[in-house]
Amino acid sequence: MNTIDCLKRLCQTGGPSGYEAPVAAVAQELLAPWMDEVWQDRLGNVIGVRRCGNPNAKKLLLDAHLDQIGLMVTGAEDGYLRFASVGGVDPRMLPNREVTILTQPSRFGVISCLPPHVLSSEEREKAPALSEYYVDTGLSQETVEREIPVGTPMVFRDCFLELAGGRICSGALDDRACFVALLRTAQLLQEEKLDVDLYIMGSTREETGGTGAIVGTTAINPDFCVAVDVTHGATPDSPKGRAYDLGGGPAAGIGPNMTRWMSSRLIEKATELEIPVQKEIMGGDTGTNAWGMQICNEGIATAVLSLPLRYMHTPVEVMDLADLEQTAQLLVAFIRRLGEEGMQV
Repeated sequence: MNTIDCLKRLCQTGGPSGYEAPVAAVAQELLAPWMDEVWQDRLGNVIGVRRCGNPNAKKLLLDAHLDQIGLMVTGAEDGYLRFASVGGVDPRMLPNREVTILTQPSRFGVISCLPPHVLSSEEREKAPALSEYYVDTGLSQETVEREIPVGTPMVFRDCFLELAGGRICSGALDDRACFVALLRTAQLLQEEKLDVDLYIMGSTREETGGTGAIVGTTAINPDFCVAVDVTHGATPDSPKGRAYDLGGGPAAGIGPNMTRWMSSRLIEKATELEIPVQKEIMGGDTGTNAWGMQICNEGIATAVLSLPLRYMHTPVEVMDLADLEQTAQLLVAFIRRLGEEGMQV
C-alpha cells in the first residue's frame, strides 16, 4: 500500500456531504484487499469486516468519514452561480477560490468578488457574507440553467502538494487522511491473529450531522468503536492548549464523550511501545462522529483518536505523514488482544 497514492486518489475525488458516491467507490476499492467482505449501505457508508473466526467474538468498529465540506448551487444571475454552504464553510476564505462544479462531466468556476479598487474603506475591512459571492462559470444564463441545475454540488478545486518534512497539503484531508490511516491499520494487521471481529467504516454526512455513522453503527451494533478524525494542528498564532503539534503523534481524546478505559488503553499502549501520543481534553461534544455513535442502540463504548491538521476546512489543509503512520501503529496496538483485555470497568 502506497500511503501517498491513497491520499492523492481520495483527496482528488470530489465528495461533499450527501454526494459521496464517487469517493465511496474509491474507498471501497482501496479497502477491499484487507477485508473479508466490503459493501455500501443505504446511506452510502463503505463498510468492511475482517472476521476473527471465534464464535461470539466481540466487534470493534473503526470509523473515519469520507465526506468533505462544499457548496451547492441555489440559482443563477446572468450566468453567475449563487450558492449555499454544505458543512462548515468559512466565508473569509472564499474570495478568488477555484471550484469544481460536480456536473457530468465536471467543469470549473471561480468565486468572484469586487476588486479593492472599487470598494469603500469600510467594505475593504470586512469579509462579505456568503450570500454576496458568485461563481463565475464563463457561461451564459441560458447554458447555466440548462446544464447546472439548482442543487448541483461544488467543491474547492483539488490540489495535492508534497511539502518539506513529510508534510502533505490538500483539501479533504479532513477526514480522508484518517481513512488512509485505517487502511494502513488493516494492512499492518494482515499477518496477525485477531480476537475481535474488525469493522472499518468510511462514513458519510459527518459534516452535516454525522447521520452516516449513526446509521452504520446502529446496523453493525459493535461492542466498542473508535472515531478517528482530525484535530487542530498548531501554528504560531493558534490558541495555546487547543492545537496539537504536527509530528507529535495522534491525540487521544479524554472526556465524558469517551469511555474511560478505552482512552486509558490508547495512552498506555502508546507509552508501552514508545509511540508518540498527545492528550486532547474534550469537555463536551467532540465535534466528531463519536458524539452520535456512543448512544446507538443500548450504548457503545467509544474512543476518539485524532490526527493533527492545520488549516481545517480550507483547500490547503496540512498534515504530517509520520502522524498518520503513528495513528495506524497505535490502533494496531489497541486492537491486539482487545477481546481478552477490553471491556474493563
